[in-house]
Amino acid sequence: MNKQFIISDTNAKSLKIKKQILNFFNKKKIERSNLIIVIGGDGFMLQTLKKNKKLNKSFYGINSGDYGFLMNKFSKKFFIKNLSKAKTVNIYPLEMSVTTKNGISKYIAINEVSILRQSRQAANLSIKSNKKNIIKKLVSDGVLVSTPAGSTAYNLSVHGPILNLNSKKISIAPISAFRPRRWAGKIVSDKSRVIITNLNSKKRPISAVADNIEVRNAKKIVIKVQNKIKFTLLYDKNTSLQKKIKLEQLRKETS
Repeated sequence: MNKQFIISDTNAKSLKIKKQILNFFNKKKIERSNLIIVIGGDGFMLQTLKKNKKLNKSFYGINSGDYGFLMNKFSKKFFIKNLSKAKTVNIYPLEMSVTTKNGISKYIAINEVSILRQSRQAANLSIKSNKKNIIKKLVSDGVLVSTPAGSTAYNLSVHGPILNLNSKKISIAPISAFRPRRWAGKIVSDKSRVIITNLNSKKRPISAVADNIEVRNAKKIVIKVQNKIKFTLLYDKNTSLQKKIKLEQLRKETS
């Protein structure tokens, strides 16, 4: 018996693809088991991974959104072949622990943790890696801590570095740095605990955002890679996540 499970976004394109895939499954038995097929865009994939983080399953994404960096392109003709030969990639999320006046809350981020100014005034932040100061005072719109998988998303838009999947690094990139104006950020080990403190929480409030989950009025944020949570993603042979990252690196170098 097939164990495939399909989770689809509700837009017309996603539902059409879902119907076609169900027809395939009615006609053929797929070799892979413990598989979840996710139909939607990158945001829908992130949402689905988090909801199912306790399941020991592989996720095969089919893009019905715009860019679909975490997804595969749907091919009606080659779907069965692509799925049966798809390669696995394991990624680990960040864990964000946020201290506010109400206590500490924790969330995971697959792409990045964004620290953003909450008012018209720039944020005043200190950043440490473990006990070592990275920067004593950063005046900026915020800062971004990104995984390798997320380094081509928001991180790339703020001119952060693109990280290889096997780099065992995380990126810390400023958002519109004002002082020091030319601070380019830092790449640190994925074993680091990144500690970001709001130096003036009353006058200059900040938000901490794990992918798309926001915690307002953050005083202190601790970010680390959560190795106890592993997501297994499946990619078509010629469109692996690693290959997509390398293509983005080439685009950045030639732009």
